[in-house]
Amino acid sequence: MKFERPDIVRPPSEWRSYFLPLTSGCSNNTCTFCNRWGEKLQMRELEDIKKEIDALALYIKSGLTLPEMPRIVYAVAQEWDGRGLFLLDSDALVYPFPKLKEALEYLNLKLPQIERVGAYATAQDILRRTVEELQALKQLKLGILYIGLESGDDEILQKICKNTTSQQVIEAVQRVKAAGILTSVTVILGLGGTLQLKDAKAASDRHTLATARALSAMDPDYAGALTMTLVPGTPMYADAESGKFKLITPFESLQELLTIIKNSNFTRCFFSSMHASNYFSVRGTLPQDKEKMIRALEKIIKQGDPALLRPEFMRGL
Repeated sequence: MKFERPDIVRPPSEWRSYFLPLTSGCSNNTCTFCNRWGEKLQMRELEDIKKEIDALALYIKSGLTLPEMPRIVYAVAQEWDGRGLFLLDSDALVYPFPKLKEALEYLNLKLPQIERVGAYATAQDILRRTVEELQALKQLKLGILYIGLESGDDEILQKICKNTTSQQVIEAVQRVKAAGILTSVTVILGLGGTLQLKDAKAASDRHTLATARALSAMDPDYAGALTMTLVPGTPMYADAESGKFKLITPFESLQELLTIIKNSNFTRCFFSSMHASNYFSVRGTLPQDKEKMIRALEKIIKQGDPALLRPEFMRGL
């Protein structure tokens, strides 16, 4: 079966990176909220990956293009900062370890100027790797892994079919940190609506407080909050249409963000809600900027003016 190059889905911080597909789809394609739900995982042949690396190296060195290469290779290369490279798709760490190591070795040989490689990774992928294997990838410039916690509440994780527990995600993040690789963890505001509690505030508090506890236990280098956005065709979308799941309001999302920031304890973590799904953005280094971020959120919540929030037409995944 021919490998189908995936659409570029990447963290906001990787916008200047080159995007090199190792896989397409996600090994954990059951998350009920995700636009990767139901997609089949494809593994790209290592030789095909090497050919793209060769083509990129040739283009960077001489400006020459190869007709057999997809146009997107050169479109991305034109915008590339030459320093960062991001491995696609939704969990590139699922790629078989010996082949992943060989791909990174080849990448370093052909493009030694690359400073850091990043990738998404599930907790399941990480826990299949030893600290020593992760350290070997670190030596090959794998510098950061982006990991989705989504919620610290295990019942929520079960209902959204995350196929992992909060403790497993905590252990995965700790393993990555032990290998010396940076960690960036995402959470999703609004998932308390899956609990079907009569008291919506109780469901929200349960989600956010459990999430704050999990984040504190992980103590990641970076953490980011997204706001639940319905994707047509997913089970979560169907649940919302049938009334089984209810989206929180914009100001309820800010209250959840405030609760998480108030109750999280980090050594040094850059925390951001800059993602396009959010209604209002705060960012800063915790704990140093904690009070400043809390004040900003408390002020806008108290004002209660929708005009101060990102409009719906500007929100997205």
